[in-house]
Amino acid sequence: MKPILVLALLAALASPGQAVTLLTFEGLQNLEPVQNYYNGGAGGFGSVGPNLGIVFNANALAIIDADAGGTGNFGGEPSPDTALFFLSGTAILNYAAGFDTGFSFYYSAINQPGSINVYDGIDGTGNLLASLNLPTTPFNGGPDPTGQFSPFLPIGVAFNGIARSIDFGGTVNQIAFDNITFGSATPSNGEVPEPATWTMVAGGVLALLFSRRRR
Repeated sequence: MKPILVLALLAALASPGQAVTLLTFEGLQNLEPVQNYYNGGAGGFGSVGPNLGIVFNANALAIIDADAGGTGNFGGEPSPDTALFFLSGTAILNYAAGFDTGFSFYYSAINQPGSINVYDGIDGTGNLLASLNLPTTPFNGGPDPTGQFSPFLPIGVAFNGIARSIDFGGTVNQIAFDNITFGSATPSNGEVPEPATWTMVAGGVLALLFSRRRR
């Protein structure tokens, strides 16, 4: 394989524009503030998560399904057993490094609709890149009969530009979120590689290719 093709392959594997980041909120405790759990730090109760450069403000809480020992009145979440909700005040997520292409997630909203605004500045500032209305969802519509906030429905929006913050408008203590996905207008319902994993894959491919060339 010629060097130019090696570089093209590595670029395809490691390009930020192609990266998809998934937040499932698994690993956080019931009612734990998310805070810096996805920013190389810890949640409000001390749970330590991966360093993805994503920060939630103080009113973003994880909640565990009551069927799994938590206090969550929900079911049918795409990645058991933890979801996200906002308790009060402004609901903001910051992703300082930025992401492109799209933003998506699963949600359940049985009482009132909500909205999502995507901005190219932190803290909901700068240019508005996209808006997304969240209609109400079925009340206790399955697949979990013990959770009123069920099911979780997929939704997403595509945009141009680099997004750095999300404003979850009208969602305070009314909407549950799960499998928040950056870099895609379609939410993931499973595991996706984190950026560090892509780097390891790219390095392994490069080593293999040069090994073959030496032979």
